[in-house]
Amino acid sequence: MADFFTNTYLGIGLLTVGQVFLLVIPLLLALAFLMYADRKIWAAVMMRRGPNVVGVFGLLQSFADFLKYIVKEVVVPAGADRPVFFLAPLISFVMAMVAWAVIPFNEGWILSDINVAILYVFAISSLEVYGVIMGGWASNSKYPFLGSLRSAAQMISYEVSIGLIIIGVILSTGSMNFTAIVDAQRGDWGLFNWYFLPHFPMLILFFISALAETNRPPFDLPEAESELVAGYQVEYSSTPFLLFMIGELVAVVLMCALVSLMFFGGWLSPVPFLPDGFFWMFIKMLMVFFMFAMVKAITPRYRYDQLMRLGWKVFLPFSLAWVVFVAFAAKFDWFWGVYARWTVGG
Repeated sequence: MADFFTNTYLGIGLLTVGQVFLLVIPLLLALAFLMYADRKIWAAVMMRRGPNVVGVFGLLQSFADFLKYIVKEVVVPAGADRPVFFLAPLISFVMAMVAWAVIPFNEGWILSDINVAILYVFAISSLEVYGVIMGGWASNSKYPFLGSLRSAAQMISYEVSIGLIIIGVILSTGSMNFTAIVDAQRGDWGLFNWYFLPHFPMLILFFISALAETNRPPFDLPEAESELVAGYQVEYSSTPFLLFMIGELVAVVLMCALVSLMFFGGWLSPVPFLPDGFFWMFIKMLMVFFMFAMVKAITPRYRYDQLMRLGWKVFLPFSLAWVVFVAFAAKFDWFWGVYARWTVGG
């Protein structure tokens, strides 16, 4: 039986499809409860109850919203480019899901353990902007088109900073493989071996850039309801709108996974006497998601000129200077080798 799944094309295909479903189904189920948690945290900050009617404590509210979107009528504007109009949300959703192929949850718990995993994620995340641009353009309306252009400028601007921040982690590890990055943070000091200490300034920049990259408040300019009437997806309804929203939430959770892997040791235990495991990865992702939710609840929206000034005049030069610093620190073994884990063996 094992030979069938390892030596035949049909067996390999079935095994691959099974692994994909094993990743996608729990991820989509987790999204429903993360959305519920996001709304509950927001409600708690504003001293209100939040979802509390559908199911016990409102736990089924996300599933009720999902059903509502499914049964609603799909409305297409009269002058819209129909093929592009429907292709745009599909691209946004698929690109967000495909990036998870190289994300490990534990030692060996990964669909594709490739050596250029970070480059793969960065390339896929760069393609997500096409879904937004296509959605705004295909709607044949000025408001979605303006929203899509602002989104494109915003996402491209902060991808530059994210790329430079990631280069610092790559220089310290000597690898673009996520498993190697996690192994480089392994040590006798537990959480004090993780990259969040030596790369702390870049952790802050990466978190803020992730907010802008995923259109989360206070950088949700592409969806500025008061300015652009819900932005690039204003003409969408029902399932196409749902695909946009799921794709955006999947991208947020992906950023939580990247922060956990690159700065907080992934599945490594924070203390040496406790075993490593996937539950540590999930706990760290939940903690980062909690921070995403808190920022959404307590910070006002930036103006567009403030957003672009922050990306190009603050984050870009600072992250570029950090790459130079890490390169010298790794080359000359400064600070007891904390920036050259490939030299001291982690």
